[in-house]
Amino acid sequence: MNQDIPNNRSGLLAGGNWIIDQVKMIDVYPKHEQLANIFDQSQGTGGSPYNVLLDLAKMGASFPLVGAGLVGQDRLGEYILEDCRANGIDPAFISVSPGTSTSYTDVMTEIEGGRRTFFHNRGANATWAGEDIDFAGSNAKIFHLGYLLLLDAIDAEDSEHGTVGAALLAKARAAGFKTSIDVVSEDSERFSKIIGPALKQVDYCILNEIEASKVTGVAVRKDGQLLEDGIEEASQKLFELGVSDLVAIHFPEGSYGAKSSGEKLRQGSLSLPKDYIKGAAGAGDAFCSGVLLGIHEDWPLEKCLLTGTCAATACMSNPTCTDGLRSLEECLALADQFGIGEDKN
Repeated sequence: MNQDIPNNRSGLLAGGNWIIDQVKMIDVYPKHEQLANIFDQSQGTGGSPYNVLLDLAKMGASFPLVGAGLVGQDRLGEYILEDCRANGIDPAFISVSPGTSTSYTDVMTEIEGGRRTFFHNRGANATWAGEDIDFAGSNAKIFHLGYLLLLDAIDAEDSEHGTVGAALLAKARAAGFKTSIDVVSEDSERFSKIIGPALKQVDYCILNEIEASKVTGVAVRKDGQLLEDGIEEASQKLFELGVSDLVAIHFPEGSYGAKSSGEKLRQGSLSLPKDYIKGAAGAGDAFCSGVLLGIHEDWPLEKCLLTGTCAATACMSNPTCTDGLRSLEECLALADQFGIGEDKN
């Protein structure tokens, strides 16, 4: 497939969850019937396409950025559309669903360490199935879909491809796109049923280690310690399940990338000072955006992973998902500033 893709394709079309995050900084996540103190709160972006496209815009991506999805006919939906236009993102395939609320998430972020807990309202995202995307009319190079497991209509069964999401990815491929997916971290047994069919239609699979373990059934941690062999085995399993080109797995200790050509690379995270991390929300999407930027620009695997790592590091300097992002040059400068290695927490 994709044997006759013209070389002049350019741009990223990203579809899926469009969410507004209400981020609350708390002292501790409480037990049932106990109190936590809120010290600060802010509004930010949420959802795979929203975060990835905005991150790319902030890093200065020179190629077209196009959004696809569904928002409600409300103030938050208007904000998302206006925010896209203000940042050079074309909301060409973002539709408004009358009588439906725009999706939002209350993000409880612990000040110490940045751990997050999410309370999510699916809203309009639940009914989006991608029918409005005109793949034939787009010259974008990559179609990115996320988050699988958090899009009810996309995760629904399809008689031919297994899921509606897999069918949508197949449609994008048939139109000449390379495809990419991201999934949500959830504690469930749905991964093989929902993610398995999609992997057969995926060129680039970018996940965290927990998601990779859930999809493949391969253990990647033991007693809290990362299993290097497990990460490599999970990556190989993802190729066996259908990924055609690249697997990138990120984790607090760094990242691992592998290509179908056999190239493999393990890269460490940046050595951050104790007070650097203000929140981890959006760090996975930032890593994804950096890797996709490198893929689009045909960079070597090492630079793709480094860009992803630096974008994620920039993201963690702010409690929201995207406000910490900065230009590509400024992101990459973080590697020189902090160095690669164990963090200093």
